[in-house]
Amino acid sequence: MTSELPSGAVSLRPVLPPGEAAAAGSERFSQARIERILGVVVGFGCSVLGAQAFLNALTSTQEGPLWRVTLVVAVFVPLILMVVASSTGLATRACAGVFAVVFPLVLLAWPIATAGRDAAGTSAPWIWFLLNVGTVAAVLAFSMPLQIVWALFIPLLYGIVRIVQVGPDALRATILDVVFAIILAAVFVVLGWMLRSVAVQMDTARRDAVGSYAAAAAADASERERVAVAALMHDSVLAALIAAERARTPRERSLAVSMAREALTRLANVDQDAGEGSDAPVPLASFVADLDRASSDAGGPRVRGTVDAHDWSLPGRVARALVLATTQAVANSVEHAGGKGLRVEAAAGDLHVEILIADEGPGFDPDAVPDDRLGIRGSISARVAAVAGTSRIESDPTGTRVALYWERPS
Repeated sequence: MTSELPSGAVSLRPVLPPGEAAAAGSERFSQARIERILGVVVGFGCSVLGAQAFLNALTSTQEGPLWRVTLVVAVFVPLILMVVASSTGLATRACAGVFAVVFPLVLLAWPIATAGRDAAGTSAPWIWFLLNVGTVAAVLAFSMPLQIVWALFIPLLYGIVRIVQVGPDALRATILDVVFAIILAAVFVVLGWMLRSVAVQMDTARRDAVGSYAAAAAADASERERVAVAALMHDSVLAALIAAERARTPRERSLAVSMAREALTRLANVDQDAGEGSDAPVPLASFVADLDRASSDAGGPRVRGTVDAHDWSLPGRVARALVLATTQAVANSVEHAGGKGLRVEAAAGDLHVEILIADEGPGFDPDAVPDDRLGIRGSISARVAAVAGTSRIESDPTGTRVALYWERPS
């Protein structure tokens, strides 16, 4: 396999773009439950009024037989659908909207259906029992302006068609029916508005509380990270630098190198409190299998490359560092580039291992990343440097490429 790993020394300033503080958004928790409660209550009330109206419709003589069948089907089929939808919570607004539109049309047809028929004195027709069913359907289906319009329009329309049917003889009774229906409709509209307003306020308060908690948790995490890094810089990095400055003998230099390696490892693993791990040799085939599994677990593709021809082992801490660095690079690509064009390639020679993680995402600007973020600098660069390896990160609008290289000492 021809390695695509970039060569040459560059000044590394790659850091993972800072993550945004996550605050849970409003899930309309209370609003959904208020709508469900309204639906159940309305469904029950409409079923009672609908049954009463249906029984009266069966014995009604105010409209012709053919008109009665037509109007009963036109009214009660949408009503049954609305009751079922309100009770189950499925398509409630749509079914309620259908009934709210159909019922005024039935009222308009009422004078035609009753033309020339006996008005049966001044007794209320069966459609009267459904006046407030029509207005409460508007409460479920429409916005507030249309709810107010329907609360006035349906009772007034009923009053007009009723006077057209029976004439002035029933004027007083019709006016009382209209006023009563308007009052009940106003009560339904106001109750619906109040319950929904309370639900919105509760959801807003919940969203603000969760957002405040998320911001506080993020600030606490950042402070913990700052304290951990500060302690690490004081205890490990500073001690390693002092040891390196004072080293005179080969043994002292070797100790300084060991201290620096441990400091870099702790810096890379500051969020996990993990050390270097075992240094037991890891066969190359096992290393590649671990690399492939880590890439898959992070949401990346299978590792491509031909490394089976080489039969040698990597130190355990080296294998672990390279696998963790690869995992971090793959996770970064999946999170920030959506894994677009993501590929992971590995190549091994007799004395070295090369790994390339590349994607075709939008890239990022390393200069725009704050210096106090660990990100790639700690999770990839420091981790690889801790095992005497090198890393290089390039990013531009065409994608991001992370190259890891480790060479076995002679």
